[in-house]
Amino acid sequence: MLVDNVRIYIKAGDGGNGAVSFRREKYVSHGGPDGGDGGNGGNVVFRVDKGSNTLLAFKYRHKFIAGNGGNGKGGKFHGATAEDLVILVPPGTLIKDTESGKIIHDMTEGDGADYICCRGGRGGWGNRHFATPTRQVPMFAKNGTRGEEREVTLELKMLADVGLIGYPSVGKSSILARISSAKPKIADYHFTTLSPNLGVVSTGGESGFVAADIPGLIEGAADGAGLGHEFLRHVDRCRLLLHVVDISCFEGRDPIEDVKMINRELERYSPELATRPQIILANKCDALEGAEVDTEAFEAFVEENGWDMLYVSAATGEGLDEMIKLVAQMLEELPPLKVYDAEIFAEDEIIGSAKETVIRRQNDTYYVEGEWLYNLMGQINFSDYESLNFFQNVLKKSEVFEALEAKGCKDGDTVSIYDFEFDYVK
Repeated sequence: MLVDNVRIYIKAGDGGNGAVSFRREKYVSHGGPDGGDGGNGGNVVFRVDKGSNTLLAFKYRHKFIAGNGGNGKGGKFHGATAEDLVILVPPGTLIKDTESGKIIHDMTEGDGADYICCRGGRGGWGNRHFATPTRQVPMFAKNGTRGEEREVTLELKMLADVGLIGYPSVGKSSILARISSAKPKIADYHFTTLSPNLGVVSTGGESGFVAADIPGLIEGAADGAGLGHEFLRHVDRCRLLLHVVDISCFEGRDPIEDVKMINRELERYSPELATRPQIILANKCDALEGAEVDTEAFEAFVEENGWDMLYVSAATGEGLDEMIKLVAQMLEELPPLKVYDAEIFAEDEIIGSAKETVIRRQNDTYYVEGEWLYNLMGQINFSDYESLNFFQNVLKKSEVFEALEAKGCKDGDTVSIYDFEFDYVK
């Protein structure tokens, strides 16, 4: 069974709370504060599992919650940082925001890196951080922040270079079985193939390409008829389409009308997909002898549309070697597999939670505080240029700089955001 679209709830772990504690040692009855910080909550991380091609693991499990960070203890003991929760997904899985339907990240095999979808909460500070010359006995500590949570939709779009498309029972599965080591179910009735099958086709040495046998399309597939609507998404990434027709017309079908209909359904589903290059495979050519088929009219139709065409037979293997060579040659000239760009960015999500920002002035320093800022600080690596640039963009989009200027901040004044200080420059 192919499961290729699931909705799940994910939540990162909460940060542990800081501790309120004081040194108690021999001959030191009232030592200073030594409350440890809380540990950070675990992140929710998606990772590509190259050996998987289905989302079946998510059929019965819909909630994924990372562990919370440990609370701080006395003696400056830091709470334990929780381990990340790693979720394995097949290559080609899109992570989408369920509410908006926008793409968060594309888990392609070539991406290589893990993707942190929800960040764990930051551990709270122990009371030792709040000791000052005038506040030597701080009786409070900072609680940890909540981990991020969201509902996402996982949508699998298979990573195949080539997609075999066409009407049911035209021989797509038989061709895939002939040219690769795939073992799809093959029978003489419509909709034998109930889910896409992948096969690796060797072109000599260590080179090759991945082909996907897409379940038979029929008229109305883009509206959900038959099995087409459910599986059309799996040809989205294909760089080249092998359009298979039954040239023997054994079932009394017109191959010209079949090609026109399938291409209409592709265009209705995705105009971009309909522009992908196609090779017309006239299958079952071994059964042409004695059949009343106007092959000249079909060849003229194919030539008129500018497609390449090959006569092949899945039963005898005729023309398949030539097909593999032509496919390999065309793939070398085509762009790489499609990777979907993110439509939701981290800056936008953080800005959405920037509801309360407190700015206070003490001497020549402006202190900027807020729960959303406290969470943000735990995500920034201040020694990394890209991370600092991200931090600056968030502050700008959140109108923090405008708020500072409204409070009288000018060039050269010191701005402090939870112990990170910088000179303000307009």
